[in-house]
Amino acid sequence: MSIITVIGAGVMGSAMSYPARDNGHEVRLVGTMLDREIIEHALQTGHHLTLKRKLPDGVAFYQLEALDKALIDTDLIIGGVNSFGVEWFASEIIPRLPEGIPVLSVTKGMLNCPDGTMMSYPRYYYETAPKGCFCAVGGPCTSYELADYDQTHVCYCGKEIDTLKMLKKTLETDYYHVSLSTDIEGLEFAVGIKNAYAMTVALAIGISLKKDGIQHYNSQAALFGQSVKEMKKLLDLFGYSSDNIVFGAGDLFVTVFGGRSRRLGILLGEGVQFEEAMKTMEGLTLEAVVMATRTATAVRTMIEKKRASERDFPLLLHIDDVINNQAPVNIPWDAFTL
Repeated sequence: MSIITVIGAGVMGSAMSYPARDNGHEVRLVGTMLDREIIEHALQTGHHLTLKRKLPDGVAFYQLEALDKALIDTDLIIGGVNSFGVEWFASEIIPRLPEGIPVLSVTKGMLNCPDGTMMSYPRYYYETAPKGCFCAVGGPCTSYELADYDQTHVCYCGKEIDTLKMLKKTLETDYYHVSLSTDIEGLEFAVGIKNAYAMTVALAIGISLKKDGIQHYNSQAALFGQSVKEMKKLLDLFGYSSDNIVFGAGDLFVTVFGGRSRRLGILLGEGVQFEEAMKTMEGLTLEAVVMATRTATAVRTMIEKKRASERDFPLLLHIDDVINNQAPVNIPWDAFTL
């Protein structure tokens, strides 16, 4: 039995307690300063406020002030912060972690680099602590369905294959299946960018709902196909293996069917201005906006350097204009056939 400390009591970090407890491990769930209400509610009831499910028996709950206690004798740390908490995790948490203990991050996304390239969160963490051991999860997995024991296939990425094999042995169950990859940057980019493209596919839902009150699937499928096409071109542009499109496309599929990226895309498709849509969704972490903005910034830099072409990414650049330049939704259908 291992001791697993989850830092960040959001829905995905908390959902990781299900396979961990099913494998008999001790789980300690530590909330950040944003999770105080979640932890307090869990201490009183055993239920998670936003996951809306009872957490497995045996999970211990800690407020952030008790982090050092929760780290005693731990064998594995799961980083459960969202993309807005990555810098905080690097500066405030990593220096407090026991040396040599692997960290498995569930946070999906990338950071911009000055040269127009992008950086995964594990790579960023390594810059903070070069002697650390940072791995990450990629692939289609919604927290709610993981908590409901739906069959799930993800990929763990990291530098050392032996560490990845240990993580797989620790957390894999008969419903939570784990592949392994040492291509950290490629996998993390593929599963990070899907949030942005899930928002664009959902534009078609909003447009059809506004038009006649029902969903149409030709338009969604067309945007899904264009999304996968652009995602593969982005992998090629940044020098990542295109094999990662398997997990990126799978993650895109599941995200289109539910979640915050879908909801925002529907609002925009219905004609709601971005700022108003953001007010409607106040309090929710919108990874899609972060990733779309960061990736479009990188692509525009590449275009300026003559290393990329604008015509290869019409959907990404359009959604960037919608969320950052107040442009109306006007899907560039003709550009997809070039």
